[in-house]
Amino acid sequence: MLGIDLAAAAFIPAAAVALFAGILSFLSPCVLPIVPPYLAYMTGVGVNGLKERERSAVLPALFFVLGLSTVFLVMGFAASAFGRAFLQYQDILAKVAGVMVIVMGLHFLHIIRIPILDQEARLTAGKQDGGAFGAYILGLAFAFGWTPCIGPQLGMILTLAATGGELSRGTALLAIYAIGLGIPFLLAAIFINRSITLMNRIKPWLSTIERVMGGLLLVVGIMLITGAFSAFSFWLLETFPALATLG
Repeated sequence: MLGIDLAAAAFIPAAAVALFAGILSFLSPCVLPIVPPYLAYMTGVGVNGLKERERSAVLPALFFVLGLSTVFLVMGFAASAFGRAFLQYQDILAKVAGVMVIVMGLHFLHIIRIPILDQEARLTAGKQDGGAFGAYILGLAFAFGWTPCIGPQLGMILTLAATGGELSRGTALLAIYAIGLGIPFLLAAIFINRSITLMNRIKPWLSTIERVMGGLLLVVGIMLITGAFSAFSFWLLETFPALATLG
């Protein structure tokens, strides 16, 4: 019972990290600047057309996010299944994964550079017609296309999913990450004019946001290596006994 309670408590900080990582992924330098062109591409009009409300981007954006989320959920399930299959090696896997997460954090802090993580997806196909199905397929495709760009954040959440040992909780972590990445995308489509203005204001801060992400990766990596997630989970259970009911 204690193991179940501990797993439930451990999910809470992991879920918070997943949500924050999803938001920071949206704000990353290789995602935020291309959001308006993506929305324009999916609706079949130019950015100016979006501003003038020639066609709504909300429905295509919704299905695009659903496409992204589908891939992330499959990844989360696969990572959880892998971690469950090698449950007896969880401690070793956590430490190896922690080192990898720290390396990716150092990349974001510009202490080391990993060229493949600087890549991003590009629009190379013809115009879309604003259809929901086409946007969903595009979301599936760009989930893989964006993987090098958001790889450090996504890799961190997959690591947490793999070390959790539960298929449902691991998949839920990727769902929460998808929410953190997808909700801002949907809000950008709903409030297109305000969002473009806000994005332009945020652009000068993109390097700072990247370093914040690097700092988060370092913290999570160190926690994975030292076992601090388990220690924090014990503290949560002791401080908030009601969390035991989540198991």
